[in-house]
Amino acid sequence: MRQSVRIADVQRSGVQCVKVDFDIPAQPHGRAVSEIHRLIDAVQIPKKVAQLAHSAFEAIALIESAIHGVAPDDLHLHEVGAVDAILDIVGSIWGVELLGIERVYNTKVSLGDGTIKTAHGTLPVPAPATIRLLEGFNVQHGPPGSGELTTPTGAALLRVLSKGAPPQEYSPLRSGYGAGTRDIHGQLNALRIIVGEAASDFHDHDHHPQREHVHTEHLHVLSADIDDMSPEELAGAADVLRADGALDVVLLHTTMKKGRPGTRVEALVQTSDLARLEEKIFEQFTTLGVKTFDVVRNALERESRLVRFDGRDIRVKVATLPDGTRRAKPEFDDLRRVAEETARPIAEIRSHVINALNDADLVASVARGK
Repeated sequence: MRQSVRIADVQRSGVQCVKVDFDIPAQPHGRAVSEIHRLIDAVQIPKKVAQLAHSAFEAIALIESAIHGVAPDDLHLHEVGAVDAILDIVGSIWGVELLGIERVYNTKVSLGDGTIKTAHGTLPVPAPATIRLLEGFNVQHGPPGSGELTTPTGAALLRVLSKGAPPQEYSPLRSGYGAGTRDIHGQLNALRIIVGEAASDFHDHDHHPQREHVHTEHLHVLSADIDDMSPEELAGAADVLRADGALDVVLLHTTMKKGRPGTRVEALVQTSDLARLEEKIFEQFTTLGVKTFDVVRNALERESRLVRFDGRDIRVKVATLPDGTRRAKPEFDDLRRVAEETARPIAEIRSHVINALNDADLVASVARGK
């Protein structure tokens, strides 16, 4: 099946906008979620774009399955499963990647007004999937008579791309408007995109001149409080989160309502994994609510090395400090394994690793890890 794309300049409320149309031959209405994932995998797009596109449709599938009481694998998506919706999601994510955008923010989301016709009948605006996908976002209804202003497709894009409200201070660099088909009288029905630099970014450049060996990541923390799971159940559920892509998971003692002792689980996750791992927390833990926080993680550049001891490999993490010096830490699990296999003391094996690294001039100092 071949599609063509038409790009045209249009006017909306006197403002010049760009409109993109896909010319798509007649096709079945919607498709299975598994087929959508196969289509994404079949096209040659950057890995990050594919991952975010998969995450968008996973978020839609999880919410639609909950709404309709159907298992995600058995779900058949209608409007959001059409070719144009797939092109909308993949194309939008790819566009952000091509522009080199590091972070996406959004202002208050306009939901619209009235009703919409769907494969399941006439529904009030916003559609059930739309409002579920926008949980945690700042939204507004209306204006009256505007119709549907945010679709499940747009809500899914916000879910996987946006970090929420924009910073209060930023320097705008470029801006533009994108228009859809409807031209609403007396209202600018368009999406405005502003590309800029956040004030914190150029302040960081001023205050941290030597940051070439520090990698800054904008991540999220998913947090939930539990007071009715055993330590064994908590540990097992945390292991599931780690195995499913959480960058880190910690279990903290906390105090619940009425002074009851409880446990707070905090999972550090990437934006592309946010919706999926939030659902995983609801599945694995007994919590009724999950909080989300945006965080910035500064991490040293690191690499892995192997050092041989008595014919056995020991992994070593080597990190580069901002001033260019390096330090290393042998993996304790490897030290313990080699100690058990050779009946040699851990201290002796660690000393051998340290000397080997220093002889190779790989590090300026070696951390004596536990």
